[in-house]
Formats: sequence, C-alpha cells, structure tokens
Amino acid sequence: MVSKLISRGVFALVAGCTLQSPALAGGIERGGYNIDLLFDPSSVAIESTATFVMPQRKLKNVTDTFATDGSLNALGYSSSVEETEDYWSPRIGAKAGFEGFDCLVDYSQPYGAHTNPGARWAGANQNIETKINSDNYALTCSYKFDAGPGDLRVIAGANYLQMDGFKERLVVAPELIAGAGLTGSGVGRLDLEGDGWGWRAGVAYEIPEYALRASLMYYSQVKLDSVTGQVDLTNVPVGLGISGAGTVIPVEGSTAMPEAIELKLQSGIAPDWLAFGSVKWTNWSVLQRIPFYNSGVEVTALELGYRDGWTVTGGVGHKFNEQWSGAVSLTWDRGTSQGFGTLTDTWTVGAGVAYSPNKNVEIRLAGVLGILTSGSSGAVTIDGIAAGDEATYRFGDDLVAALSTSLKVKF
Repeated sequence: MVSKLISRGVFALVAGCTLQSPALAGGIERGGYNIDLLFDPSSVAIESTATFVMPQRKLKNVTDTFATDGSLNALGYSSSVEETEDYWSPRIGAKAGFEGFDCLVDYSQPYGAHTNPGARWAGANQNIETKINSDNYALTCSYKFDAGPGDLRVIAGANYLQMDGFKERLVVAPELIAGAGLTGSGVGRLDLEGDGWGWRAGVAYEIPEYALRASLMYYSQVKLDSVTGQVDLTNVPVGLGISGAGTVIPVEGSTAMPEAIELKLQSGIAPDWLAFGSVKWTNWSVLQRIPFYNSGVEVTALELGYRDGWTVTGGVGHKFNEQWSGAVSLTWDRGTSQGFGTLTDTWTVGAGVAYSPNKNVEIRLAGVLGILTSGSSGAVTIDGIAAGDEATYRFGDDLVAALSTSLKVKF
C-alpha cells in the first residue's frame, strides 16, 4: 500500500515531468490546457511554471514553384534554411479548496507558433516569418464526494482566450522590382487578432491510499467569430499589376480553436513507485483553410490543412525520500501536417526531479529530448483550392529539446 504522503510527492513530480508533452504537440499547441493543480490536496496552492522549448527543424532541397515571378532559386536564394524559433511557455495558477469544493484560477499560453526562415530562402513566397500568440484565462472548479473506496470529483469551468499574430511572405522578388526601375522590398504582411470563450467539464476518481487517480476531461472549441486585421502591401510598389499594391487593406474572418478530450491515469504500483499515462485527442482538423475578406471579397487566406492530433504519454515516478522524487516518461505525438508543412510525428523522452525542502514548498526541474520525424512538403488541395504550391522541400529527423522549472507554494 502506498501512503498519502507518497501519493502527494510523486503526483507533484508527475505533473512537472509530463508538462512538456503539450509544449511539443501538433497543430499550434504549446502549453495546452492543464488543470493538475486543481487536485493538490492543500487548502491553498500557488504554482508558477516556465518551459523553454528549442525545436531545430531544418528545411532542405527547397524549390521555388511560385510561377508568377520566376524562380527564386535562379536568383540565388538558399535551398536550405532553419525554420523554427525557440520559445517560452509560461503558466501560473492558484487553487483554493474548502469542504470538498476546489477552484483553480490560471493563466497560460496554450497556443502559439513561430517560424522564421527569413526572406532569402527559395520558399520566401510561402513564408518569411509567421508568429502566433495566445493568452488564456481560466476558472475551473470541482466538487469531491465519497464514492466507494475513493472519492468522485465532478469538474466544470470556463476560459477566455485572446489570440493575435502575423505572417510575412514575399509577394514579388525585390530583384524584379529593381529591374522594373521601382523600389520596395516586395514583402506583404498579414496582421490578425481575435478572442472567444470556451468551457471544460470532466470527472475524476481518486483513491489516495493507492495513489490512484483517473480523470477524463473535455475542453470545448473556442470560437473566434470576429477575427480582424489588415493586409499591408505598402512595400509592394504600384505599377507591377498586383492588386492592392501600395495600400493597407482591412480584413475580417472567423475560425475556432479545437476541442480536445484527455484521459489521464496514475496509480501506485509498489511502495514509493507510481506509474502514469495519458491519451489526448485534439480536433485539429477544424483548421483547414481560413479565408479573410474585405467587403465580402476574399483578400487572403491562412492555409493549414491539419488532421486530428493524438498524444500518448507513459512513465514511472519514484519517491527517494521525504525531500526528493524523480520520474521518466515517453511521449508520442501524431503529426498534424498532411503533405504540406513540417508538423510530423514527434517522439520525446522526459525526465525530472522534484525537491521539497519543507511541507510548504516544491521545486521541480524537468527536461525533454526528442525527435521531430522526417518528411516533405508540397502542393496539396484544401477545400477544393490549391495550397502549398509556392515551394517544395524536404526535411530529415531533427532534434527538439525543452527545459522546465516550477515553483509551488502551498498551505
């Protein structure tokens, strides 16, 4: 039998070690949604976590297939480039509980992306730099009551999500602009922002004496019904026959961040030992082609063409003594790209330690090392419209690494 103290110590570490999986998941997921702090047995708990992720995706054999302005390869643009940028994924939350009721308020950045291959690669007509940011504010509450040998917990809550971002791409090569006796970088930029509300609900069953917990959570779509922004073509000179050249065009559209279902299981398997695992499905296929309009006329579109994502994690944790615990985990994430883009399958190994100098403080440090699997990108059809036809390229198995640190104070 595993004591409640062992349960608490190893549960805390498992939360820290498995934190990395969403930060490396498919689509545009980074931190994802996480309510683990809600289960902390303390009356009050405050936790702050920062994760630094270092993907190293490199593109090669890049061929410009954008027919309207000639070949960037022939103009000397690079056929290989590093696509990704490092990023932070922060989270902070506070939980309070009283007589079976628990509530968690938290801030996180569940979604995001940052690719920056630059303006001098042969695929610059497809992307120069793309960045997506998110800010999520959530309230999640639960009520716990006796049910057989353990406790049944009913969970519900809501979240408010704000998103913004931009994309820059080459509309026409600056060499061709100069050849026509004009000036301008030829770069077009799309800026967007939107917000929306979502909800979550689930159940959990816990038997503390065996360090057992099973939870099933549903996270709803967050509909971004009013996404607004602008297309800036002021760096594209008038006189080349390009529609909208030299102007800023207001645009609007709509989309939704996907719904998700997550099952988590963990249980003591021997004195001071815990096994854990999770399975998560995310409806990334809701993001296909997102058009943006001005006065009812399509001006541009974001082309994603995702398929649904699956993330599976398993691992073990061990409590060495009253101060130290450790855990290791293995995660597989199914890539969401389908012939266009670089979001292929990811395999990661995570390891971490937790240190509790006293009953009120927990400090965790975790790391992840993984592989972004190989693939290729080219022209596809999304909703009956050609996409990804600006460039073709390949990529091999690339490394990804992440470091996370966390501090929890509880009373």
